[in-house]
Amino acid sequence: MQSVFDQRFYEWTAGKNPVEARINIYQKIRDIPYAVIPELGNADNYIEILNVERGSCTPKHLLLASMFERLGVMVLLAVYPFRWSDVAIDFPPEIRAITDTLPDDHHMACKAEIGGRLVLVDATVDATLESLGFPVNTNWDGVGDTVLAVEPSGREQLFHPSEARDIARVMIDDTHLEFFAQINAWLDEVRKDSSSAA
Repeated sequence: MQSVFDQRFYEWTAGKNPVEARINIYQKIRDIPYAVIPELGNADNYIEILNVERGSCTPKHLLLASMFERLGVMVLLAVYPFRWSDVAIDFPPEIRAITDTLPDDHHMACKAEIGGRLVLVDATVDATLESLGFPVNTNWDGVGDTVLAVEPSGREQLFHPSEARDIARVMIDDTHLEFFAQINAWLDEVRKDSSSAA
């Protein structure tokens, strides 16, 4: 019996040339609705994002790295420190108030070796959230850099995917749990409102 990973990989790449396969994998992962689910943020559970059909930067990019590697693309995990208070989104006041109290967080994206250079590939934000001002990479060409989903507050660190277990463990912080719950609830409401308006 095929794993959910193998099924999705086949569905997303069958009949496509290498560039089309990269683009389709990227788009499918990007369009998994953004939600912070700490249980998915480690190297043992990230594939569950395909069953839960929700996830944040960490499981999305662990999945992206695994699928790109299956295509034969060398990938590094890129980690950026950032502050939620610097995110230029019109959060509801109660969420914005929490952002001012949070310590630095970490954002994960990928650097993929494409055309002889490391290309930034950030699939964090699904297209539904573009209306809120989130940076959505809607038309990636499979070759060039995408836009990073956050404004880094420090230097990028690059890791081999084999180091994912240690990286992901560091990125989960209990002080953020209430904040994540509120963000997820707010984004669920936004999606519900936009689907009922359509």
